[in-house]
Amino acid sequence: MARLTAARKPPVLHRFEDGSFLSRIGTAEVRIIECEITIATTAGRTRGVYRLATTLLDHRAHPAFELVKLYHERWEVESAYFAIKKSMLGRRVLRARTMAGIAQEVYSLLTVYQVIRIAIATGTGTVPDADPDRASFTIALQAARDQVVQAAGVIADTVIDLVGVIGQAVLDQPMPTRGTSLHAPIRKVRIWHCGSATRSPRPRPTTARSCWMNAADSTGS
Repeated sequence: MARLTAARKPPVLHRFEDGSFLSRIGTAEVRIIECEITIATTAGRTRGVYRLATTLLDHRAHPAFELVKLYHERWEVESAYFAIKKSMLGRRVLRARTMAGIAQEVYSLLTVYQVIRIAIATGTGTVPDADPDRASFTIALQAARDQVVQAAGVIADTVIDLVGVIGQAVLDQPMPTRGTSLHAPIRKVRIWHCGSATRSPRPRPTTARSCWMNAADSTGS
């Protein structure tokens, strides 16, 4: 599944019950899904239209509504860059002044980020049906810093605690649930998304169902 540019106007070969339609790009047969997305930021809300193309042609096995939600999850990769730039670096620039030093600093940041994410995943993995999206990276980072600064619990007991201090911290202070509620079919999909990007509003599309997602925690997750 990929997003198409606004300039591309794929032909409508057949419309499906979920509002998506069959089309063709070159020699490839694809299914087009259009959705209206509202981006919520501190600067306000901006509404835009996204046109997604997928090779998953069976609208019953892969409803448009579910694919739009899946694409929304893909956006969350941006939170990784946010966590490194703002939460870890505090928007500071790298200190190194040589190419070798820059490479070492970048890999150090990526390593620490990955270790914290592993701790978060391990902690949430011990709780049935726990949503890792509710684990705050900011809280996990602070717990990790406290471990280093205070040298707390640096000597492991004979029994290894898989949750650990970081995992317990994010479990004790989960972020609000990002609610998803379905409404009666009104031929469009709407999603609340929290991010820094803004997009120009475009004409409303024709799609399948209506979905509302609450904005994620803007402090970093």
